[in-house]
Amino acid sequence: MTAPLTPPPPPHERSAQDAWQPPAAGPGANGPQAPGSQHAEYAEGAGHGWYGQDGPGMKTEVREAAVISLAVALGGVLLGALWWWLAPHVPLVGDVVEGNWVVYLKDTEGEQAVGVDGTFTLLGLGFGVVSALVVFLLRRRGGVPLVVGLAVGGLLGSLLAWRLGVWLGPAEDVIARARDVGRGVTFSAPLKLGAKGALLAWPLAALVLHLGLTGLFGPRDPEPEFPEGAYEAPPAA
Repeated sequence: MTAPLTPPPPPHERSAQDAWQPPAAGPGANGPQAPGSQHAEYAEGAGHGWYGQDGPGMKTEVREAAVISLAVALGGVLLGALWWWLAPHVPLVGDVVEGNWVVYLKDTEGEQAVGVDGTFTLLGLGFGVVSALVVFLLRRRGGVPLVVGLAVGGLLGSLLAWRLGVWLGPAEDVIARARDVGRGVTFSAPLKLGAKGALLAWPLAALVLHLGLTGLFGPRDPEPEFPEGAYEAPPAA
């Protein structure tokens, strides 16, 4: 006579030993663990694996951005000197009309004034490329403070170069200059930046190039690492 089969216990009465448990890891794998220790290990590993390579803190990044901004802005001294040296001269001539001195353009169809703006723009683009490349080689990573510092430094450098070039160039009082050289004598006009948009050539070039270099050659975010078998399905009952 066959003994009656005992029905399996309800799911809520099954032994805790039948439940699936994640594989233990670490030196204390065979010993008892405090409640929540497994989660603590995962959280600690995630912190080291994901956030440990995010770079320095925000305060450090802001300090670095300030230093970079100041260093880039000082490059405006060289830009202003080059602009004063390479920009074409706009010829002027003075004359006396009814007892008053009047200054005219000697060549009314000349493009020297356009060349002055173009020279500043080209130099600004070149300085933007060089500054972005140097900053990227020194700090091979991105970051909002770093990019903002680079752009602000380029803008400040352009403003410094503009004012320095005007100061190094011919005197801005053209009437007094015409009186000094005499009637009908050609002299150079002061440096003048007609297109103020040229001031943005340096920061825009630095910003675009640095973002491109960071996107192509910058460090990648590490992939999250999970313990082996952390997501294995529980064995069938």
